[in-house]
Amino acid sequence: MAISSALFIIIASVTGIILAFEPISDKLNSFDVVPTNQISIAETIAVLHQKYDEVITIEVDENDFVSANVILEDGKSVTFYINPKTGEKIGDIIKKKPIYEFATNLHRSLFLKSTGRILIGFVSFLLLLISVTGIVLIAKRQGGISKFFSKIVKEDFNQYYHIIIGRYTLIPIMIITVTGVYLSLEKFSLLPKDTAVHQNIEQKKDTSTVNRANVEFFKTTKLDEVKKIELPFSTDEEDYYYVKLTDKEVAVHQKTGQIISLKKQPLVTFGAYYSLLLHTGKGSILWSFVLLLACFAILFFIFSGFAMTLQRRKKTTIIKNKFHKNEAEYIILVGSETGSTFNFATAFYKALIASGKTVFLSELNQYTSYKKATNLIIFTATYGEGEAPINAKKFISKIESTPQNNILNFSVVGFGSKEYKQYCQFAILVHANLQLHDKFTPILPISKINNQSFSDFNQWLEEWNTFHKTELTITSESLLTTNKKEQEFTVIDKTDINIDDTFLIQLKPNKRTTFESGDLLSITPKNETRSRLYSIAKIDHTILLSIKKHEFGLCSTYFNSLHKTDKMIASVQKNVAFHLPKKAKEVILIANGTGIAPFLGMINGKKSNTKVHLFWGGRTKESFKIYKDTINTAIENKELTSFYTAYSQEEKEKIYVQNILEQQATLIANTLKNGNTIMICGSIVMQKGVTKVLEEISKKHLQSSLHQFEENNQIKTDCY
Repeated sequence: MAISSALFIIIASVTGIILAFEPISDKLNSFDVVPTNQISIAETIAVLHQKYDEVITIEVDENDFVSANVILEDGKSVTFYINPKTGEKIGDIIKKKPIYEFATNLHRSLFLKSTGRILIGFVSFLLLLISVTGIVLIAKRQGGISKFFSKIVKEDFNQYYHIIIGRYTLIPIMIITVTGVYLSLEKFSLLPKDTAVHQNIEQKKDTSTVNRANVEFFKTTKLDEVKKIELPFSTDEEDYYYVKLTDKEVAVHQKTGQIISLKKQPLVTFGAYYSLLLHTGKGSILWSFVLLLACFAILFFIFSGFAMTLQRRKKTTIIKNKFHKNEAEYIILVGSETGSTFNFATAFYKALIASGKTVFLSELNQYTSYKKATNLIIFTATYGEGEAPINAKKFISKIESTPQNNILNFSVVGFGSKEYKQYCQFAILVHANLQLHDKFTPILPISKINNQSFSDFNQWLEEWNTFHKTELTITSESLLTTNKKEQEFTVIDKTDINIDDTFLIQLKPNKRTTFESGDLLSITPKNETRSRLYSIAKIDHTILLSIKKHEFGLCSTYFNSLHKTDKMIASVQKNVAFHLPKKAKEVILIANGTGIAPFLGMINGKKSNTKVHLFWGGRTKESFKIYKDTINTAIENKELTSFYTAYSQEEKEKIYVQNILEQQATLIANTLKNGNTIMICGSIVMQKGVTKVLEEISKKHLQSSLHQFEENNQIKTDCY
């Protein structure tokens, strides 16, 4: 539907944007000089008959502009806007501008007359279906219609704003589509016909002549209820006043002032009137502006929808398998809704191939029997409320009906976000179902990857390597999931290299760039295809990096060679799983070496009342000097609540950051107990030591496993 109707929807949206300005520009004319709800028909008719020889019609449009068609002294018939209180002319009738005339014809019929109207009406119906299915998809993604407006996990710009804007423009877009379809049906007489007729009203016996200014109906009916009044052409008693109101038409005897007949507007006509108002925005600047935004939103949906589709197709393009399924020893099956999980599966596939294994990669829905397979590895995301991704819906039923030749050792890796209650639920279901069959043997507990965390994935890879006695390696750079948008940065400051061969470098983006502390700067060395990643500290809209120069490190050597005002090319990669939580009342930051970098940005200029405690491990006190000014300023400004250091080379007995954590066990325990967050950044070796201490503190002080707090997303890691 989206593909087939895209061009027509773009035309309708662009012309809709243009036409949204018409009622706004009309309304800005000051022809509504008197509130029509304060003027009766009797008052306006009286002043018009005093000023003009003959009055033919009076009309009140959607803007509450009152116009009159009158005969002047010279016999000419003219129509203009009037002051309904005085009858004075206040302006000429607004003529439709050529651009609006052009846009209207293109919007209604594509200049194809009836054929075009049919096309546009059908496209409106398709857009209605797209909107309805969009509601269903958002509800499924969020875990039910009751969570329609719950928090959205920002995985990607297009995905995030497609949903956000969709939620808030949903009602206007539904109104646009429904009214568009309704008006099309009315145009082609496909709605029930108006069969209503004037019903005669029984007359009172008193037939005395009444002055038009004293007609009771005219005195009690205000102009805001009126659409049009046709005045009698002659003094003939059979020639009546015909007053068309919003909901009815009334015939009034010109002599007696009695209502002769009444015709109620049928629901179909009533619907057509309000459909036109709601579809065009006539008479309301506010609603016209809403329609304008809705048209812009539709254009964004087309762009973001196609962008997501292309991105998904690119990610889900399975690499050409080197081995046939019946030749492979290792089978990798993937379940993915957006395609992101394929990045991890493909990286794992390549690592196995590089180690000399026979491997076959496919989707979960393509599950079948495998002649030589001994290992099954499943990578799967979860969609909505614990449901299977679209390419994995058949897998569980296929387990039952597909026989296997060999017993398969299996491992399940679930991908998701702890922001959702049904975190990795489908992966759990897959793992449970496989265990029920005697042809499958689990070799590892189910592993869960939060927000595509490389640290979580690397931990699973180490466990898998240990079991299989292999040495597969996968770098975080090979798992980048976004297209690199490289841009230019200028060096604005750089420290001298310190005793640990570490230095700070500050970069300013040469064009506007959105990033947060914890995001990553990606740089690809010359003649290299693999990117290197560095954690970002955001300092006053600039990027601060902490870099350790390695003897043969291409990137670290390159960074060290830069000087003030030098230019460099890199790209910013989002790392949403490692941003400072906005709602936490207390946060503990743990780092060693250059892992302190993102934390320097998190504490800098912190506006919330969150208490922040920083634990840092380095080699010597000299190692700390390049960070000293930033830390001292943060403490003075009360951006940093407390700061703890551990130096491994100062004393005979080595002290690491995990040793300092043991001394602050109460602080650690209370932070976890109160639902707050611990963030860890640095080396994998440090992470293991820190995790071990946190586990001990959790068991001793909270009588709970650290796993529980990891499941609650209270432990955030970005280690390497």
